[in-house]
Amino acid sequence: MSVEIYSTDTDSGQITVIRKDGPSAHKVVKEIAVANAPRGGVKFTRDGRGFVSNTSTNSVSELDALTRREVARITVGFGPRGLGIVPGERYLLVSNSGSNTVSIVDLESRTELTQVAVGRDPRHMAISKDGQSAYVCIWGSGYIAKLDLSGLQSEGRVESVREVARIRIGEDSFPYSLNIDRTGKRAFVACNSIAELPVIDLESDTVIARIPVMGDGGRAVAFTPDNQFAMLTLERTSTIAVIDMEELKVTRNIPVGPAPRGLVVDEHDNTVYCGNFSRAVPSEDERIDFKFSPHSLTVVHLDGVDLSLSEEEGGKVQYDEIKVGYGPCSVAIFDSAQVAYDEAKLNEAAAHLSDTSKAAI
Repeated sequence: MSVEIYSTDTDSGQITVIRKDGPSAHKVVKEIAVANAPRGGVKFTRDGRGFVSNTSTNSVSELDALTRREVARITVGFGPRGLGIVPGERYLLVSNSGSNTVSIVDLESRTELTQVAVGRDPRHMAISKDGQSAYVCIWGSGYIAKLDLSGLQSEGRVESVREVARIRIGEDSFPYSLNIDRTGKRAFVACNSIAELPVIDLESDTVIARIPVMGDGGRAVAFTPDNQFAMLTLERTSTIAVIDMEELKVTRNIPVGPAPRGLVVDEHDNTVYCGNFSRAVPSEDERIDFKFSPHSLTVVHLDGVDLSLSEEEGGKVQYDEIKVGYGPCSVAIFDSAQVAYDEAKLNEAAAHLSDTSKAAI
């Protein structure tokens, strides 16, 4: 077992696990039943604990990625959606869309410690590279909430977590998710109802750009391994918009399956995985023609493609399709080889400490 793809299949109430044996070699190896309406990409700790929100049952499922099974359910607020694991991996944040709060969960005891009030209908989130702040999309109020995590991360002071800033995106913009680029300096916000991709400078907490895209329906943002390009799924046009990170402009639009939502990049081989949610297939005047069926993952191969140029000049991408459960809203990657590597480093360090102790005796 090495790289595996986890598809969150909302309407099937399951997580589909796909083993990757090569860039175009994929096999469904497990369907993990969770509670009703799982949402968001599975978030993993370094040792293979995975977490996913169950929106209709007010819980978070814990998965064991090494055995591919559900091992626990944690009760949180109403309508959980977004998740964030705080660096140090002691605490999990959960945005509760029905409670207008963010839960803080202790991952050692698997219990909710408290809920922090935010605006109306929080959705997905991102945590800063240093773990000092969380940025939560407040879907119903048109802003990004910045939460101060400094006391939580350094001293475990749960009561210190609070909203310290509101970054306005716009009325009726419906910010759905955001992602922080690989430098940790900027956040890119996917919005449901504006044909723009807002960019936030995380030093000043201000919107510094609004990149025009071909339509609204933004759902998820990911970055190429070299951080030269951002990619945005556009649900209503069934495309991925590719954005030059330096010039902050769209360079091409990649057709995928119907109603794409979740998006992730395998850094090993520059392959993109996109979940095609598609309860209702877009009409002809709402989309570019797509090649793949609903309830599937579109696999987009970027090797050998110059994304700074149009398809005619930069080359065509190559595709694969993976059938999954109904309503795949999000997708994530788990690399068990990295877990093994981390364990090897820990064992090596433990052995070194043991040898050092013996030498001192």
